[in-house]
Amino acid sequence: MQHRSFSGARRRSPGAPGNQGRNFSARRPSSPRGKQFIHPSKFINRAVENETIPDYVPTHAFTDFALSTQLQQTLAYLGFTKPSAIQDQAIEPILEGKDIIGLANTGTGKTAAFLLPIIEKLTYERVPNSVLILAPTRELAQQIDAEFRRFAAGQKLYSAVCVGGANIVRQIKELKRGPHVIIGTPGRLKDLIQRRALILSATTFVLDEADRMLDMGFVVDIRAIAALLPNERQTLCFSATITPAIEKIVNDFMKDPVTVSVRRGATADHIDQDVVVAHDKMHKLEILTELLAGKEFEKVLVFGETKFGVQRLADSLTKSNLPAVAIHGNKSQGQRERALRSFKNDEVKIMVATDVAARGLDIPDVSHVINFDQPNTYEDYVHRIGRTGRAGKKGKALTFVPPHNDYRN
Repeated sequence: MQHRSFSGARRRSPGAPGNQGRNFSARRPSSPRGKQFIHPSKFINRAVENETIPDYVPTHAFTDFALSTQLQQTLAYLGFTKPSAIQDQAIEPILEGKDIIGLANTGTGKTAAFLLPIIEKLTYERVPNSVLILAPTRELAQQIDAEFRRFAAGQKLYSAVCVGGANIVRQIKELKRGPHVIIGTPGRLKDLIQRRALILSATTFVLDEADRMLDMGFVVDIRAIAALLPNERQTLCFSATITPAIEKIVNDFMKDPVTVSVRRGATADHIDQDVVVAHDKMHKLEILTELLAGKEFEKVLVFGETKFGVQRLADSLTKSNLPAVAIHGNKSQGQRERALRSFKNDEVKIMVATDVAARGLDIPDVSHVINFDQPNTYEDYVHRIGRTGRAGKKGKALTFVPPHNDYRN
């Protein structure tokens, strides 16, 4: 079977059949479901051969930070010696009580950058409900909670996770116990507030992946929650990008924030991006099945457009002796957790997901991202491919596109 890449076709002369041309104008193919048209050339970026990404050289060791003896011992036990860039630059000003705007890609250690100073503060001021952390998805909220428990081990500090798709009665019971840290998604937290199950008194307020929360339409909920918090508080905002909406939140919520930026480019040179031409869904499935059988496809995240399509694709791959798990909005919380755990632990090498389900996931060592269905926007594309090539490693991304003639002027 021949898998022609679009990158080869781009080099044809202007009059050649199937030429795309970079100056694409005139008529464009209609986009289903109101999709933004994205020219296939934007899905192509050759990783620089033999590129070496220099290791970040921190100015601190973890032992240089003003952290308690117990927290230092925990870090040493966990093997934390050299901080990442965001940790190196953000921990100290957070410890000093300053508001922080942290610009960092997912997978750069930003969770520890805000959790370690929070735990340090709680060591001396064990006030219930004194920390509120907002995250865009339940998976990310659970990951933050797992990290908190790991770093706070043995310190009798408690957390509660309040997310949609989980038993709200159980969450209300956990809140009644007075956890020190509350981690949740905006929608569920707003629901708990309306039920009078949650009284906001946090003096530390964290917005994690703020840009994704705004993209998902949580801006009204975030503002409603922030309005109920004490005016005298420390606010930490972490985002991959600074948009006008983020700037407005910064201006409204924060006081003289310190900006720490360690963000890499949106489509980094270490992610090798290309397209694969397929005529229809059956052809796409045939090509995908052949690709995934290759040894180099070690840990693959496949993106689909709809919940039903994602489930069908995962089932079809599994029937073809390519075990796959799926995460999407129709899955229960327990099902999503089991699927994610099996993928993280390398029990299966393929996970098929929708955009919403995969937002906020921090999965190490993803070798490939495959866009079985094209994303709705280029911003979604950038977010998808960011699941590979983490922490300076090289990654590969493939996007299925229709035959070239469909893009003629």
